[in-house]
Amino acid sequence: MKLPRLSSLAVALAAAFPPLALAQTSAEVLKELQELKARVVDLENKLKASEAKQPQWGMTPEQAAEFNRVQVKTEALEDSRDAMGLKNLKISGYMDPTFIWNKRQDRAGFQFLNAVSDDGYSYDNSYFGAAAIDFIKETEGGSRWRLTLAPNRGVGAVFDGVSIVQEASLSVPITDLQTRFIAGQIPDWSGYEYLQPTLNKLITHNLLFDFTLPSAYTGAGFDITRGKWIVKGMLSNMNASKRKAGEKTPVFNYRVDYSRGEFQGFGFAGVHGKAANFRADDGVGNPVTGLPYDLKDTRVDLFEFDAYFIRGDWTVQGQLSAGRQRNAAITADPVTGDLRDAQWWGASALAAYKFSPRFEGIARVDYIDNSKYGGGLLGYNFADDRNGIGPDPAGNPEVGANRTALSFGIGYAFNLNTTFKAEYRLDRADLPVFIDVKSNTYSKTNHLFGGSVLVSF
Repeated sequence: MKLPRLSSLAVALAAAFPPLALAQTSAEVLKELQELKARVVDLENKLKASEAKQPQWGMTPEQAAEFNRVQVKTEALEDSRDAMGLKNLKISGYMDPTFIWNKRQDRAGFQFLNAVSDDGYSYDNSYFGAAAIDFIKETEGGSRWRLTLAPNRGVGAVFDGVSIVQEASLSVPITDLQTRFIAGQIPDWSGYEYLQPTLNKLITHNLLFDFTLPSAYTGAGFDITRGKWIVKGMLSNMNASKRKAGEKTPVFNYRVDYSRGEFQGFGFAGVHGKAANFRADDGVGNPVTGLPYDLKDTRVDLFEFDAYFIRGDWTVQGQLSAGRQRNAAITADPVTGDLRDAQWWGASALAAYKFSPRFEGIARVDYIDNSKYGGGLLGYNFADDRNGIGPDPAGNPEVGANRTALSFGIGYAFNLNTTFKAEYRLDRADLPVFIDVKSNTYSKTNHLFGGSVLVSF
């Protein structure tokens, strides 16, 4: 038969050529491995494509696309913000239209953005009735730039007459963020009350704030924070953006604060140096006859101590102040005509209680002893029958009036940005120094009522 003979031949050939058979088998295995590898790669690519089409983080494909669009838009907005210098820029502001009734001045009405230069600075015409906007910018390196504008009612309008700048200051870290160089125009930092109505519980300010403290400083110094202590000091012009001819001596003004704990602390502040002496003229800008030139710029020494306790519904604050200005008393020496030193001291205390989270009751009492040489306070170096400063017009010119004020007020937080305020205030002096403009007579007392709505952001 032919079949056995063919099988025998195949066996003989395989035995004669074994390497050829092995080579063919290895080539087939290699080929299969290559095909398998290609198949794995193909499957991986298909899996990735499938995963890309599946919803991510619980989102549908449409939601994922929207998310990507928002992400791209956000990055574009951030780039635009940084390019325009808006990063770390904070803008805030407030307005507080105010109603004032003053018995002795025989007036009642709203006051808002009225010019200080038209009516002067008085306890019934203080920093309320204002509109202000505040810009604070902080750079990547920690430097801060601040500009606060308050037309007609800011500190610039008080000592300059026309400036709308309330604060223009810079703060540059020196060795670290807690050691800073400061410069510019900075509102006074003395006492427990603040200039802004957003930080002041009542409408009017206390007697010490109005009549014994500076308005602002223009100069340079340092702001240092160490733990619970904050120390600030400057060499500056007091109440002046520029010194006049013949005026060369600055003042040194400082403040030290200590936070004893979460609820209480204290601070003190002072001013020492030379400042304008308004008694060196006749009250309308004419020099006093025979007065030495250097008396227009005389030594000022001011010092005050204040403390606070704020816990729960209670707020308690207090302040003690003393001051003197050379050759600035209201009454000159009756024999020689020489000007004498103005001297004063005073105290103020405030207590507030929240009857509810929105409704608060406030009481404040103030006192200034200012009897020596006819009186005289910082910037008030002539008899002022509107504010009750100076001697009895019909009495002894050597004795000035001591002043007190008692205020009761309420505050109602209508919402996070709106507060309604009301205040009744009784001002009193131990001499008849308040003029009644209606009868042209003098009284020892005056009454004031105020109301305001404060909106801030």
